Amino acid sequence: MVVGTTSHAGKSMLVAALCRILSRRGWRVAPFKGQNMALNSYVSTTGAEIGYAQAVQAWAAGVPPQAEMNPILLKPQGDSTSQVILKGRPVGITTAEKYYEEFFTAGWQAIQESLARLSQEFDLLICEGAGSPAEINLKHRDLANMRIASYLESPTILIADIDRGGVFAHIVGTLELLEPEERALIKGIVINKFRGQRSILQPGIDWLEERTGIPVIGVIPWLDEAFPAEDSLSLLDRQSVKTEAEITVAVIRLPRISNFTDFDSLEAEPSVNVKYLSPNDTLGYPDAVILPGTKTTIADLLVLQQTGMAEAIRNYAAAGGTVIGICGGFQIMGQMLADPEGLEGQEGRFNGLGLLPLRTVITQQKVARQRTVTSKYPQEGLPVIGYEIHQGRTQLVMPTDNEGDDTPSFMAIFDDRSLGIVDEAQSVWGTYLHGIFDNGPWRRAWLNRLRQQRGLSSMPTGIANYREQRDSMLNSLATTIEKYIDLAPILS
Repeated sequence: MVVGTTSHAGKSMLVAALCRILSRRGWRVAPFKGQNMALNSYVSTTGAEIGYAQAVQAWAAGVPPQAEMNPILLKPQGDSTSQVILKGRPVGITTAEKYYEEFFTAGWQAIQESLARLSQEFDLLICEGAGSPAEINLKHRDLANMRIASYLESPTILIADIDRGGVFAHIVGTLELLEPEERALIKGIVINKFRGQRSILQPGIDWLEERTGIPVIGVIPWLDEAFPAEDSLSLLDRQSVKTEAEITVAVIRLPRISNFTDFDSLEAEPSVNVKYLSPNDTLGYPDAVILPGTKTTIADLLVLQQTGMAEAIRNYAAAGGTVIGICGGFQIMGQMLADPEGLEGQEGRFNGLGLLPLRTVITQQKVARQRTVTSKYPQEGLPVIGYEIHQGRTQLVMPTDNEGDDTPSFMAIFDDRSLGIVDEAQSVWGTYLHGIFDNGPWRRAWLNRLRQQRGLSSMPTGIANYREQRDSMLNSLATTIEKYIDLAPILS
């Protein structure tokens, strides 16, 4: 098991690296995270929704993602409430206060059942904790950390982020707050995100090992390898500007942005600068604007309207700018959104941006499934794979013949019209398909249209999908980390 002194200490990254390292050594490995709170999620082949980080870890292990790898997923949706996903399926909405009494017993049972099933199928499980294992006010209801390590009697790694400062206090303090039987499970300490000379750090390591009696099994340097993050705090670290970039794509950082991993493949394009904008920021004149997924579509629509960003996007589109909405962003671009039961917390009917002829109603039943379709635009005949995760039911309200010749018409992007439409000018796009940019040929064809508008030459479209690039990145990550970590105390 891997637990961390803080959030963002590097748990998800280290678990992914260990999955790849041990898989390459011949083990059949699976990742596991008992309880995850995240808005980045993935849909398995059976339609089960799990944290996206666990899907990446499964790919690192060379196995398909499955519900048992993340039996509890909490998706915050505002007003201190979260949607509860149990073994891949939504089972309700709860507050933090009521979660313990309503879902703790069922959640622990789901964790035990998932561990039993994975243990039958795999040689090794690499379990990931959440946040810190030493939150003493929450330990009685913690379903992610030392309760699991104790249940499994698992050798455990404690990882800490030295870049934040105070790493020795974080490590010693965490160990002091663990119960003696929990502390006995910690078999190794890893210091992550180190910048500088190891020799300068060594006296601190010597003191730490003598003080705790636990070996420091690794000091991992600051790595530039990208790794999918679990929450939107990481977007604050993603504002780097590429000097070689020729195209700028602005992503609106909605308050409840979800599945921003959709844009990892765009960020991996050397010629593309992905810029994340708050609704309070000035839109400017990017080559394209993306409205991403969101857990609370109506609430985020109202934020866009209140801040003036909605009007800025409408004006940008009217001037010929390219706008694409994905999932919740697709719904926001429509004419109307309704939540008659207040399922997302905002009951009523609301006007959308009016860029697409859509009307969406938020319903109880959630759509979660993988999709394989064929594109019609921007290039016909391209195979496209992705997945849907949404609760809205969207109806296309197409213009009739008697509405005048100046009424814009819209075409289906794929051979399944329900998955998305685009206007004749190919400037206004909307789709329910997450992972659309992971399809290399489709992504390049879409970017080439932006490049042509700038008078730039087209890029080749005969490229691999992002999953192959991601696999190469996971290999590189594992190879690098393997140099800096000694797994002998754990594997023994």
